[in-house]
Amino acid sequence: MPIERRSLLPAAGAATLAFGILRHGVGTAEAAQPSNTPAQAPGFYRFRLGSKIVTMLNDGGGARPNPSQGFVRNAEGPAVEAALRAAFLPVDSMPIPYTIPSIEDAQGITLFDAGTGGQLGPTAGRMAANMQAAGMDPARVVRVVMTHFHGDHITGLTDADGKPLYPNAELVVPKAEWDFWMDDTQMSRAAEAMKPAFANVRKRVGPYRERLRQIDGAAQLATGIQAVPSYGHTPGHTSYLLSDGDDRLMVLGDVTNRPELNLANPGWHLVFDMDPTQAEASRREILDRAASERIACVGYHWPFPARGHVVKEGDGYRLVPSSWSATI
Repeated sequence: MPIERRSLLPAAGAATLAFGILRHGVGTAEAAQPSNTPAQAPGFYRFRLGSKIVTMLNDGGGARPNPSQGFVRNAEGPAVEAALRAAFLPVDSMPIPYTIPSIEDAQGITLFDAGTGGQLGPTAGRMAANMQAAGMDPARVVRVVMTHFHGDHITGLTDADGKPLYPNAELVVPKAEWDFWMDDTQMSRAAEAMKPAFANVRKRVGPYRERLRQIDGAAQLATGIQAVPSYGHTPGHTSYLLSDGDDRLMVLGDVTNRPELNLANPGWHLVFDMDPTQAEASRREILDRAASERIACVGYHWPFPARGHVVKEGDGYRLVPSSWSATI
């Protein structure tokens, strides 16, 4: 289903503005904490996919203030608050985790998205430390594969000065996503609140232009990595099906936000979705496939380590988290 470009601009502006509010919410929550708050254990978790190793890397997270007000466009506040309470989530400031999947083979490491780079709020930006704790050298990253270009996914491609954090990596981007964010006409028509998002994309991808590859539709971009178009959250949002032997794993990206909201209520349209109707259609299609084919999934905004199976339940879905294992 194609996206009408003009219709994206108001929604995209709202999404960008909402992300700015999310960032301010993070800062407020952090400032209220004691300065001697102890650090958490390193946030990485490994499991096997056939002969390969998948490592989930936590990048901290953000918070959505008053999530029952404006976070879901097409649901009343009391219904959203009830869903939050049923999931034992706070109704005043909902935490939103960021977790980056990676897969490693003999050639090196492939990342799926790049996190925040420590530049989007004090409770985010844990990825570099967690890579180090996991013994993963950024110089061994041979490929960064983007699901989409929202700031919490793309800012970590570079440091604050625009220096690439993965100097040897190829940057793989969905063509539809690239075409939208790199279009000067789209940027000129965007609301003022959205223009910084265009500038951020260009700053982050710039240093990778000589090592940049665009993929179109359901491309096979490497052995065992198949693109799965999931447009709607952004114009070119793309998920990825990883496989090795009989094992499969779906990297969802932002097909859902928190599963407690978007799985139980797949028809809820979140403020971050640039084309919410298409985002819902993509969500239902991919979750139906994952449920019927019993494909394990990882979600960028799912609770760490962000891995599980999706079960069809009525008009919605339920997440069954994968068992934690002390061995790989």
